[in-house]
Amino acid sequence: MILLLACTATPVDTADTADTGDSSLVETGDPVVVDGYGFDNASYSGQVFRNVLIGDTKGYLDELTARIDAGEYYPAEGDVEADLNFYFEFDSSVGGPLPHGVSTDPAASQSTYDDISSGKDIVGKLAGNDPTGQHKTWETEFVGWDHGGDPEDLVRAWFAEVDALAAARVTGDIPLSPDGGPLGRVYVSPEGQDYQQLIDKLLRCGVAWSQGADDYLDNDTADKGLLSDHTTQVEGKDYTDLEHAWDEGFGYFGAARTYGDWSDDEIRGVYMDVDGDGAIDLTSEYNFGFSVNAAKRDLGSVSGTDFTGQAFDNFVAGRQLLADTQGSELSAEQMDELVGYRDAALDAWERSISSTVVHYINDTIRDQSAMGTEDYDFAAHAKHWSEMKGFALGLQFSPHSPLGDEAFAAIHEAMGTGPELDPNGLDAYKAGLLEARATLAAAYGFDAADLGDDDGENGW
Repeated sequence: MILLLACTATPVDTADTADTGDSSLVETGDPVVVDGYGFDNASYSGQVFRNVLIGDTKGYLDELTARIDAGEYYPAEGDVEADLNFYFEFDSSVGGPLPHGVSTDPAASQSTYDDISSGKDIVGKLAGNDPTGQHKTWETEFVGWDHGGDPEDLVRAWFAEVDALAAARVTGDIPLSPDGGPLGRVYVSPEGQDYQQLIDKLLRCGVAWSQGADDYLDNDTADKGLLSDHTTQVEGKDYTDLEHAWDEGFGYFGAARTYGDWSDDEIRGVYMDVDGDGAIDLTSEYNFGFSVNAAKRDLGSVSGTDFTGQAFDNFVAGRQLLADTQGSELSAEQMDELVGYRDAALDAWERSISSTVVHYINDTIRDQSAMGTEDYDFAAHAKHWSEMKGFALGLQFSPHSPLGDEAFAAIHEAMGTGPELDPNGLDAYKAGLLEARATLAAAYGFDAADLGDDDGENGW
């Protein structure tokens, strides 16, 4: 196997601010005064670790084509699956001492996987594999891809597809794109599935979003999530189970601890040496996945959304409430307040995901409009479609979603399991994508100005 190392406040009423993105906290007493998410006992290294593992999975695939084409790697059947399982089924006793693949300048404070955390993997936290508290039985209720199984089954099926494409490429058997040229990326199928993007997005949604919304920040299962104990500290720790659950939800959102002080452009830049020590602390100075997407959508919003502010302010306010009440059981009023912060944080998080689906619907519409012209780029079309589909699959993982099951299924019926490549079907497929976009807008209260026009222009 060859591995690539590469304060008292209430949450904003989001029903009144969904269009404007005005998501600052509405003060009802003394303001919250904290240094960002600067709680000394905050603990979420495991979530950072999984964010790193998911990113390294994508990084491995990013380099795979070049390594094969340069003669540096000759994977036989099964080799690429084994490589991908290094990350998916991560074993700290094997991989812990190895350098992770996160590259920063200056370098990260943590140089190896063990420096971040240990004893964690991806597969164990994927939707369907957590033994209690999930709002659906994913073996039978997973929607959006006809593979006859749960999210893990689908991820493994995609691993197998990339494995087969890689082994074939070694022998010179390279599939052709619709324009007749050989495919330039080993993880792209001739049908237009970009497995790098599909895998990455399903893992991010099926682990980070699912765990955040349906586990650590949920309140439907005794002794779990927001119903965890808050009266005593965890043995050997300085936080309660409830504080830790809240931290873990925040950790999966992926924001740096001073995220609220960063501009959207700075967040999009991913990391900063905030404390000036000449290193990037991956647990406090780096933005992962969803927290970056939120900034990108805010930057692209015509109406002026503030998903970043809404999510972070409410994560901080909820954690401050827990810090102020540590050692006591929350009153009904305090639990209602905490749930309000949770609802507002998850609302911003989910709308950042669904608006990203809108963004890639628009990209896909523009891509297919260029088919048959010299401007057409099949790889870009496959990438954009796969990002659209992957993020859209993730919208089923929250029990708090405003998107109903029927609407969700209709969106995926319109998207299908690959981009439309038949010129005779383009008009109907575009109409379906526009209907899916309208469905998302209605469910999430998006301003029409952010959606774009019928040609996918002038919006997200």
